[in-house]
Amino acid sequence: MEEKEKFMKEAIKQAQIAYAKEEIPVGAVIVKNGKIIARAYNKKVETNDSTKHAEIIAIQKASKKLGAWRLTDCEMYVTLEPCSMCAGALIQARLKKVYIGTMDEKTGSCGSKLNLLEDYIFNHKVELETGILKDECEALLKKFFKELRKKNNK
Repeated sequence: MEEKEKFMKEAIKQAQIAYAKEEIPVGAVIVKNGKIIARAYNKKVETNDSTKHAEIIAIQKASKKLGAWRLTDCEMYVTLEPCSMCAGALIQARLKKVYIGTMDEKTGSCGSKLNLLEDYIFNHKVELETGILKDECEALLKKFFKELRKKNNK
């Protein structure tokens, strides 16, 4: 197994925690020098806070651990393409690269709806790679929304 798949599997584990808590199952991990320094999953429902996306929480944890807001030597693995808020946070945190599991055709801001990481000139450029364990990441999200629709139709 490649390193990319290994770290995406760890992000998927975080998404599964979110799933178990009836949160949209998105997970993220931040890696520095081949080691995970932060793990997070969506907590919007749990906290009643629309900003508690996995990516934002992971950035906060990594910054706290490193004692710095610049995460220039760090990479993020996230199961779902970041929204505009999270893509902006990736740029602001100066992350080196983001690896994405599956794309978000509705609100994705790293290539689906727009691409904040590649189509605009900002003070920092975040590298991007998509499709890491895509089928696994996508299946978890589809299962979650199918169950949610079933529950809401009752």
